[in-house]
Amino acid sequence: MMLVRSARPHETDALAQIGLAAWQKGIAPLVSANVAAAIEQTNPFLPFVRELGSRILVAETDGEPAGLGACEHGDDVISDIWVDPAFEGRGAGSALMKALESQIAHRGYRQARIQVAAQNARALQLYQHLGYQVRWRKVAFDPILRIDLEKVGLSKALLHPQVSGSKRR
Repeated sequence: MMLVRSARPHETDALAQIGLAAWQKGIAPLVSANVAAAIEQTNPFLPFVRELGSRILVAETDGEPAGLGACEHGDDVISDIWVDPAFEGRGAGSALMKALESQIAHRGYRQARIQVAAQNARALQLYQHLGYQVRWRKVAFDPILRIDLEKVGLSKALLHPQVSGSKRR
């Protein structure tokens, strides 16, 4: 059974490794060997996980972290979904997306937004399967990856939770 919960302080290294492993599978093939090696060496997921701490959601199965997700800026943008390749296809990505959508709705937003590399077909397919619709496509220079990267922006309308004692408009 897939459980989604907040990240725990002792999981920092393990979650950073999950992020890196997912990045290596989905994004590394799109960049030069030099850029991939630099990212693998520094693992930018480590400071990310440290900074966001318990604001990161973890999908867990049988007591083992399977993936992580976040809305880095606490708004309506899902900034990160990273699933350990060993757990792909087992519901971790879907569970994280649904939990993040719930958080976004509770913050009062009417939609959730996400961006994905156009060549990351597996992730794009998941988001569309979950009801996200393509809103834009564009090519822009990515300063971290040091390449022109085609990205797809998607959004999904959210149902608002009922707040006790008040009505949402």
